[in-house]
Amino acid sequence: MKNKIYILCLLFGILLFPQLNYAQVDFNKKPDDDLGNNEDEFQELFYEALKQKGIENYDKAAEAFLKCIKIDKSVAVLYFELGKCYNHLKNFGAAEGALKKAVDKDPDNEWYLDELYGYYAAQNEHDKAIKTIKQLVKYHPDYKEDLAGLYARTEKYDEALKILDELDAEFGISMNRDIMRNRIYEATGRKKDQIKNLQARVENNPEKESNYLALIFRYSENNEKEKAYETAKELLKINPNSQLVHLALYKFYLDDNETEKAVESMKIVVQSNEIKPDAKMKVLTDFMAFVQNNPEYESDLIEATALVSDSNNSKTVMELGQYYLSKNEKEKALTYFETALRLEPNNFNVLRHVMLLYIDLKKYDLAKEKSEESLQKYPAQPLFYLINGEALNALNQPKKALSSLEMGLDFIIEDSQMEIDFYSEMSKAYTMLNHTAKAKLYSDQAKQIQSSN
Repeated sequence: MKNKIYILCLLFGILLFPQLNYAQVDFNKKPDDDLGNNEDEFQELFYEALKQKGIENYDKAAEAFLKCIKIDKSVAVLYFELGKCYNHLKNFGAAEGALKKAVDKDPDNEWYLDELYGYYAAQNEHDKAIKTIKQLVKYHPDYKEDLAGLYARTEKYDEALKILDELDAEFGISMNRDIMRNRIYEATGRKKDQIKNLQARVENNPEKESNYLALIFRYSENNEKEKAYETAKELLKINPNSQLVHLALYKFYLDDNETEKAVESMKIVVQSNEIKPDAKMKVLTDFMAFVQNNPEYESDLIEATALVSDSNNSKTVMELGQYYLSKNEKEKALTYFETALRLEPNNFNVLRHVMLLYIDLKKYDLAKEKSEESLQKYPAQPLFYLINGEALNALNQPKKALSSLEMGLDFIIEDSQMEIDFYSEMSKAYTMLNHTAKAKLYSDQAKQIQSSN
């Protein structure tokens, strides 16, 4: 519901209602008979009810409001407050009855109608909610949008679209309404209507970039590639500085073997401040796949990745690391993973890649340093003990290697390959220490696990 309504209701309900709605009761009049006593009692009960409601004693508040009603059944706000108390007490049938009485007694009161509408919406009584909200639409356009939503939920799609059209015509395009509109089109399969609506927006407002972009997307989604391509080129004519259009143009150029144009569009995309990192990554990933089959364009990929690396987007940089890792270009992969680790120092997956690459590339000092640092954060992670032990063995520090490996063994849980790797490294350490019997023992244990798998 509308926050402004609740705030107003809270303020005016406490401060104004006793004065405005009880004009027939003069609380300042000195009691001179039984009527005066009733007025005093009413006033005391009403404020007691509000007090109990304020401290969330809804059952006591409801009792007090009921006593007020016994004294004067004509006061609409009593039923309104009583209904809210019943709602809190989850006595929904009684809540509906009380709120309906409040509306019956004051049918033009927006707050009462809004509360009753909220009750029906919460109970998923959509037909009753529609009937109530129709009385509210005259107060605020938000109610009209809610009505469109209710029509959509009850599959009255034509009515919903009619209201959305009216709201767009009166207030302009809204993202929330567009989301609702697109859900309706999707639910009904009215792709032609959806495209027709977007075409009309382009015609009515040819300077607005977002209209073209939405139409390009829907054409593409509907497999109308040529129309999407033509719309993209039309946008570029109208707005040569558009960056977002190159998200579409890049793919069109690539599909039409206009590779040079595709490369230029890709570079515009990766350098753009208007385009989200995820969208940039999709374009770059697509170009990576293209370069795998067309290696003559790798220099363009390298140039584009250099631009992206400066974007401080860790996800993009990680994807680049994975790309070079898949090509077995480990030095390049390490460069990107190290960059990603600087951006996200607590990313376990990146940390693992960096340390494994240190070992693969024989950067044992770095592997030792990074694994010791990582074990401060992840003291129960066996992989880091293994990397540390392997690095120490390579640096001719077998005693320290054994200490790390023996400690890490305790953290291995149902991972036979890791056990094999631990025992192999321990065998190496004992060999370096000339403890041939123990070296053979751990070597045999590794072989035994391997053969059992």
